[in-house]
Amino acid sequence: MKVAVLLTTFNRKQKTMACLASLLAQELPDGIHLEIFLTDDASSDGTAQAVEERFPEVHLFSGTGTLFWAGGMRNTWRKAIGHNPDFYLLINDDTLLSPTAVASLLNNENKVDLSRAHAWISIGSTRDENSGKISYGGWKLLSRFRWKSERIHSGQDFADCDFGNANIMLVPKAIVEKIGILADHFTHSLADYDYTLRAKKAGFGVRVAPGFLGSCVDDHGNNWKPQKSTLTERVNYLKSPKGLAYHEYLRFIKDHFPLSYPSAFCKLWVKTFFPFIWENFKR
Repeated sequence: MKVAVLLTTFNRKQKTMACLASLLAQELPDGIHLEIFLTDDASSDGTAQAVEERFPEVHLFSGTGTLFWAGGMRNTWRKAIGHNPDFYLLINDDTLLSPTAVASLLNNENKVDLSRAHAWISIGSTRDENSGKISYGGWKLLSRFRWKSERIHSGQDFADCDFGNANIMLVPKAIVEKIGILADHFTHSLADYDYTLRAKKAGFGVRVAPGFLGSCVDDHGNNWKPQKSTLTERVNYLKSPKGLAYHEYLRFIKDHFPLSYPSAFCKLWVKTFFPFIWENFKR
């Protein structure tokens, strides 16, 4: 059974190398083969050269320097499809996998018939080693119609969820054949949330594996600029793919939670024009 591992990177050589080392150190069940595919988005820190020298078995592709996360992952995914794997394992390049992470994910998939419409996306939770808290994983919606959710995590059992982060995400071939890969209209963030929500709508499942399958620092911080920043800086952040991604975020809300569109629209502009109000509101 072949698992295509999908990654993208930009100027994070040390983290990328550590991630690849953790992948190649996996304790795999008999008959499981990992094939790694990586897009280097024109890094200037020597990432591509380091990968070629230390991990020559990795399929390495070059980006334009403008792909961001979602674009880089789509590029990697399209390259991997031609190798006809049984699974696609999406990994963020700053994630360190535990030695049994892949085996744990496959343990979930072995419990379902992958040829039927009830295949599952399996999400692996990560821990922030700085804080000791969960950093990425799966989420459960608190409403069918509004963008409100809580984190789902179990130390013992697989838990059903509605959407999740692609820091560690295993997708069976059957799901890709039905809904494709990450949507083209996302540049950086939200593409993994959108993908898992679309999978649910198509009749597939999404589950979170028990425990922690790796570590990854939650480095996102506040998703708004403080009052001391200039209005120009805040407007640029509103439109930036690595900021609030204004148009992409509103499209995401419109596609999945249309009743939340008016409030989402207002919140984006409050964060931009009146961040001091937003900061007090968040408290």
